[in-house]
Amino acid sequence: MVQSLPAGAPGQSHRKAGGVATLIGSALSNQLGAATGSMAFPTMGSVGVVAVRQLVAAAVLLPMVRPRLRDLSWRQWWPVLLLAASFGTMNLGLYASIERIGLGLAVTLEFLGPLAVALISSRKKGSALCAAMAAIGVIAITQPKASMDFPGIGFGLIAACSWAAYILLNRTVGQRIQGIEGTAAATGVSATLFLPVAIVIFVNQPLDVFAVMCAVGAGVLASVLPYVADLIALRRVPANLFGVLMSINPVFAAIIGALALHEDLAVGQWAGIGLIVAANAAVLLLARPR
Repeated sequence: MVQSLPAGAPGQSHRKAGGVATLIGSALSNQLGAATGSMAFPTMGSVGVVAVRQLVAAAVLLPMVRPRLRDLSWRQWWPVLLLAASFGTMNLGLYASIERIGLGLAVTLEFLGPLAVALISSRKKGSALCAAMAAIGVIAITQPKASMDFPGIGFGLIAACSWAAYILLNRTVGQRIQGIEGTAAATGVSATLFLPVAIVIFVNQPLDVFAVMCAVGAGVLASVLPYVADLIALRRVPANLFGVLMSINPVFAAIIGALALHEDLAVGQWAGIGLIVAANAAVLLLARPR
C-alpha cells in the first residue's frame, strides 16, 4: 500500500506520522517495562524477572506466529539457537546492569551494540567522528574512578555485545526462514531454557503477587507491545528513520529512571547519554538506505 502511493501523497504522510507516533510509544513502553521489572528485583532478582519476561513473550508470540518447527533443517536451526542464546544473554545483561547502575545508564550502554554494528557497516567519513562521540559519551556516563561499579558496567557491555549479535543473527535467520517464524522459534527456545530457572525461583521463595505482576508487566510492556508496535511502524516509516527514532530509548530510560525510580544522574552522565544518542542517530543518518 505504501509503495502504491505517490511521493508526497497525503495518505502517505499520515501513515508516516502514525508510524513515528507508534515508534515513540514503543520506546516509552519498552522503558516503562524495564522500570516495572526492576521493582521485582528485591524479591525475584534480575534473573527471575528475565525468566518471567521470556515466558510471557513466548506465550504471546508463539500462538500468534505458529512457527513450523518440524520443517526446519539444521541449517535453519543453528542460527535460531544462537539467536535464542543472544536474546537471553542480552536481557540478563541488561537487567543485571539495571540492578547495579540504574535504568538510564544501563540502557545507554546497551545501545552501544547496535551503534557498533552501524559503525562497522558504514563507509562514511563521518563515522569516525560518531565513534569518537560515543567513546567520549561512555567515559562521561561511567565517570572512571576507584569506586565505580565495574560489574554493572560490564553487564551493560555484555548486553551491548549480545544485542549486536542479535542483530546479525536476526539477519541470517530472516534470510533462511520465511517471515518472522525464526524469531518466534528463538523466543520459544529462550523461554524453554528459562522455564527451569523460573520454577526454581518460585519453589524456593514465597510467592509475592506484586513482584510477579511487575515481572509479567515487564514482559508485556518491554517485549509484547514494542514487538507489535515495531512491526506496525516498519510498514509506515523507512528503516533508516526507524533506527534513528529508536535512539530515543536511552533518553526515555534516563527520564523514567529519574522520575519513577529516583535515580540521580550527574550533569556529565546526562551529557554522556546525549553524546551516545547523537552518535547513534548521526551514523544512521549517514548510512545509505537499505
